[in-house]
Amino acid sequence: MKLKKWEIALVIAVVIALFGGSALAREQTELSSKLIRLHVVPNSDGEEDQALKMTVRDEILEITQPLLRGVADREAARGILAENMNAIVDAAEKTVRAAGFDYPVSARLETESLPTRAYDTFALPAGDYLSLRVTIGTGDGGNWWCVVYPPLCFAAAEADAEAFAGLTEEEVRLITEDTPRYVIKFKTLEIFHKVKSFLKERGIF
Repeated sequence: MKLKKWEIALVIAVVIALFGGSALAREQTELSSKLIRLHVVPNSDGEEDQALKMTVRDEILEITQPLLRGVADREAARGILAENMNAIVDAAEKTVRAAGFDYPVSARLETESLPTRAYDTFALPAGDYLSLRVTIGTGDGGNWWCVVYPPLCFAAAEADAEAFAGLTEEEVRLITEDTPRYVIKFKTLEIFHKVKSFLKERGIF
């Protein structure tokens, strides 16, 4: 059977994405094994709910940053967060009540597939990450992601060597270097994950 030009182009694109992306995926997996993301999901996209999301975020960071300061690795950080989960939820709920709302708050540690995300001083490639997921109310609003371990959530982290504790020089360069080469790497990785997901859905990969 003779393939059409667009079919040939599609096959080539898939091959490039899989082979080119697989090496990048290994880099991302190694990087993600050292991070815990913070994922705050608000009740809705309403202005007040979005503002509440940021207030809850600030309260969570006030609690978690001292707890995780100087912690050697992600597994130790995971254990500390798990041990303090009730305190994190209680603090978030108090913040919600103080703002005049009665939304319930839940929190858990779970692995999530997250897109490429750019922040003020660094960016993270798409992939699977362990995250501290905090849900406010029904959790129907636009969410907020960052990194709770190491403490990369604030722009001030760029001047703090502790913020990149446990990461290699190449990993720090990967997430902080703003050059076309790294933009292409991140975009290639996004395409890789999309192609892989597409093939999995059809039982091909």
